[in-house]
Amino acid sequence: MAIEVHMPKLGLTMEEGTIEEWKVKEGDAVKKGDIIFSVATDKMTNDIEAEADGVLIKIVVPEGETAPCKSVVAYLGAAGEAAPAAVAPVAAPAVVPAPAAPVAAAPAGPAAKEVHMPKLGLTMEEGTVEEWKVKEGDAVKKGDIIFSVATDKMTNDIEAEYDGTLLKILVKEGETAPCKSVIAYIGNPGDACGATPVAAPAAVAAPVAAPAGGNTVTVIGGGPGGYVAAIRAAQLGAKVTLVEKDAVGGTCLNRGCIPTKSLMHCAETYETVKNAASLGITASKVEFDWAKIQSFRQGITDKLVGGVKGLLKMNKVKLVEGEAKFSDAKTVTVTKADGSTENITSDKIIIASGSVPAMPPIPGIDCPACINSTQALTMDHVPASLLVIGGGVIGLELGSVYNTFGTKVTVVEMLPEILPAMDSELTKIVKSQLVKAGMDIRTGTSVEKIEKSKKGAKVTVKGANGEEVIEVENVLVAVGRKVDHASINAVAAGLTSLEANDKMETSVPGIYSIGDANGKWMLAYTAMTMGEIAAANATGGNMTFDRKTVPSVIFLGPEFAGVGLTEDEAKAKGISYKVGKFSMAGNGRSLVMGQTDGMIKVIADTKYNEILGVHMVGPRACDMIAEASLALRLECTVDEWIDTVHAHPTVTEAMREAMLAVNKQCLHGANR
Repeated sequence: MAIEVHMPKLGLTMEEGTIEEWKVKEGDAVKKGDIIFSVATDKMTNDIEAEADGVLIKIVVPEGETAPCKSVVAYLGAAGEAAPAAVAPVAAPAVVPAPAAPVAAAPAGPAAKEVHMPKLGLTMEEGTVEEWKVKEGDAVKKGDIIFSVATDKMTNDIEAEYDGTLLKILVKEGETAPCKSVIAYIGNPGDACGATPVAAPAAVAAPVAAPAGGNTVTVIGGGPGGYVAAIRAAQLGAKVTLVEKDAVGGTCLNRGCIPTKSLMHCAETYETVKNAASLGITASKVEFDWAKIQSFRQGITDKLVGGVKGLLKMNKVKLVEGEAKFSDAKTVTVTKADGSTENITSDKIIIASGSVPAMPPIPGIDCPACINSTQALTMDHVPASLLVIGGGVIGLELGSVYNTFGTKVTVVEMLPEILPAMDSELTKIVKSQLVKAGMDIRTGTSVEKIEKSKKGAKVTVKGANGEEVIEVENVLVAVGRKVDHASINAVAAGLTSLEANDKMETSVPGIYSIGDANGKWMLAYTAMTMGEIAAANATGGNMTFDRKTVPSVIFLGPEFAGVGLTEDEAKAKGISYKVGKFSMAGNGRSLVMGQTDGMIKVIADTKYNEILGVHMVGPRACDMIAEASLALRLECTVDEWIDTVHAHPTVTEAMREAMLAVNKQCLHGANR
């Protein structure tokens, strides 16, 4: 008599499971304890063993289909034994399975080899084919990249597992398939491509109800704020169109944060190797290849941009490439590269159009030697000399990169100090370290004019000691960025500015403005947060932006980060406060890393010991600041932070020591 094989119940809350893969096929002999199939739950994938010896005589639930726990999924029996005539029906799952693809009769002849959708992690259930690198009829070799797959995390290039010809593609670009399902065939011309259909996803979720705030959303701009807003609005049930005139990922991925940090990583690695002799590590000749560095930078950008495109496809966001301008408060007109236009009307519109580099009214600013931050990222060589106009984040980060690679860098800042928004005491530490690294930093100095020269440019600057002419190969203009609402014809929607309230809504109901566009915080990570808030509110939510927890991070040689009130701000507001400081020289991990010229500074109120601000210079500062942001969000006190155990040896221990210093209880340093 045939033995029933059941869908296991792998936990108290498990009600159903999906057959991910049959490890054996009908007619195969199995022994008790052999793994015969794998089942995917909402938590993980499990391999299931046979409970008896026998032959797998019938599979009731194919790969990719879902069945309730304890229902029959197959039968074991003796060779030649038939399965029961009336197979116990599998109860209908809570969600409706997608209709099976039709199966055509497999032609005779040698069988081609299957190409499967890979499973790239425990939680991955399906993937989207982003691009086929080869087409049907192309010859491929084992190890060749044949397609790229987008998951909910990133894009991966997939290699061929066999030599042969790509005979047939089953899953086209932009289509999604379950992991381990067949998406193509490789073989020799004339081989038979099997009839196995691409398995339907385990279940199709019930349609999301139309959100109360409107069911269509258009997002103008595909930068960090825009693409996040589009994805979140789609997740909340809206039908979303994203319009991007240049490249998905915006300034951050293509011309800002990511490429800058890629170059900085290369510079830091070069600096580390050059100075490794003190660690007992020597190299006869340390050099850098600028072309390869630029290739690395571009490769990181391309991978992340591809990942964003995959996420948009996965979340069913329609991407329209072109320049969007308002026609009225509900409609944008998109002009595409070929000159054609498309009108898009929606219930809500989210503006994420970004910003453009600001150009100060300096005589000669149009000199060919003058470059902006975008051009500074893509230079074909390392200039011999560079004058940076502006002592803010952009100018100092890029100036630091070129300084490391041998450029003579001069920074000119009109204000009394660089990084004026940061804690002034820590700013002095940063300035000292940059000067020590070889940068010439001139504060309280203005640029009067720029003239073209044989070398590049002659720049006249005026400081405390009068005027001076500095001749350099290039001039980097890095005085910040500005909103450009005219480019989207905002006036046609009734907008005189792109300012928004804390719900990200502009003066015109139903139109939201996020990121650089509204001018509140020109940071990629605030744009992402604003994008989530705008998407939620555009679909009927009620979220607000919490300014208190926004950190500032600067990726210099000494990382610099801060959140909350600085000491200067607390003093200006008349707040009764106390300060705790801890030098990185007292931290074991910092000493091992050779980065001890820094400090952590805590501002707390005197009444409740509540943390008002945390500011730091030193290793890992830009990562550690997240702990401080969370503390401010939760209105944490110094004592609560002290009671939280920090691992050893880590840089984060220094944060607890700074908290101890607030109470004059510092254990590994002076109580300052």
